[in-house]
Amino acid sequence: MINNRTALAPRHEVALDCIEAGINAADPTAVIDSKLALEGTTLTIGADRYDLDAYERLLVVGGGNAAGIAASALESLLGNRIDDGVVVTDKAVACDQIRVKAGDHPIPSERGVENTRSVLRLAEEATASDLVVAIVTGGGSALLGAPAGEITLDALQSTTSALLESGAPIEAINAVRKHCSAIKGGQLARACTPATTVGLVFSDVVDDRLDVIASGVCTPDESTYSDALEVLDRFDVSVPSSVIVHLESGVDGALPETPASDDPAFEQVTQHVVADSTTALEAATTTAREAGYTPLVLSGHVRGEAREAAKTIVAIAKQCLYTGQPVEPPAILLSGGETTVTVTGNGEGGPNQEFALSAAIETDAPEITVASVDTDGIDGVEAAGAITTTETAMPQNAAQSALDANDAGTFLDQADARIYTGQTNTNVNDLRVVVIEEPSDRE
Repeated sequence: MINNRTALAPRHEVALDCIEAGINAADPTAVIDSKLALEGTTLTIGADRYDLDAYERLLVVGGGNAAGIAASALESLLGNRIDDGVVVTDKAVACDQIRVKAGDHPIPSERGVENTRSVLRLAEEATASDLVVAIVTGGGSALLGAPAGEITLDALQSTTSALLESGAPIEAINAVRKHCSAIKGGQLARACTPATTVGLVFSDVVDDRLDVIASGVCTPDESTYSDALEVLDRFDVSVPSSVIVHLESGVDGALPETPASDDPAFEQVTQHVVADSTTALEAATTTAREAGYTPLVLSGHVRGEAREAAKTIVAIAKQCLYTGQPVEPPAILLSGGETTVTVTGNGEGGPNQEFALSAAIETDAPEITVASVDTDGIDGVEAAGAITTTETAMPQNAAQSALDANDAGTFLDQADARIYTGQTNTNVNDLRVVVIEEPSDRE
């Protein structure tokens, strides 16, 4: 999976093994095989059972980084019981019953908009006699990119770019996205009404908030047009005037709000989180233990500025190294979640690369190795993340200057520290692995 694995130092093997195990565990094929079952005509998802013979049609809709592979896995399970389907993803997959359409991530594209309209059209055809399976995965906010009202694609693209560079948390970003969209914020569920709708959710969001994953396409939205404008003001996000006009029209009542929890659109909707950060962390934990290390999951909910979060994680690693608390080396600290970057420079990189470089600067112990990746394989650029030691950040002044300029990617590339996986077919947020070897004899 890690395309440049042989180029990375041999001492990184256990960290890379943990990363690969985590990503593989969240692969939609493995997830659907373990979380769904078909016995005769009965489809079982968690504690819920659906008699497929009770429905006139079985339709599949949705989108996100993992949607194509999930659609293929669903076809393998259900075969020609699926009557029709459309999903939008950035990974081409050949399916027989489900139309897998192309989109782009993290910035919406023209083809993504057109194909999202196809998802909506199929959803709107659903009747009370139909069962709709909605595949909802991380990355859906960009891939399901149909703009609302008079907002143009150009305006949506520039708004998305500005939001992603603002340092705002994902729930704030998605409050704006929902109110600039024809499908987000529960509007896909509204389109599916009155069908029975079942969501298969691959979470890339801290706390598995259904209203935030893929901007909550099948989930009630408690945010408002006023909230969206407040986000733009609070994080000083500059957007095209057409977006402001659209949001202000919503505040004035000229546009309908996204559906809230009392909307009848959700009466026939059930959602199942089938994979999330815990899925990856549990697999990485098993791999660490099998390699002879004591694993400790710090949290699957790490948030905040990437470079600052790295300092806290490294501080815990140092505590382990020097005191044996909270876990004695050899040990591996694991964490997940979603950090952010406030972009002020013009460099290259993403939150996982900034995390890894900040950790290298903060680490003064050769026994500590830090790896951080986005499980979708794309950390702002065509790198999943990076793996570093204190030696990676040499010379330290240059490393700090690169971090200050939001150019961690360039620095790490020159140090042969970036991890390349390509698109991984899944997205369950960030995965971080901190390896702490036994203390060496140092002066």
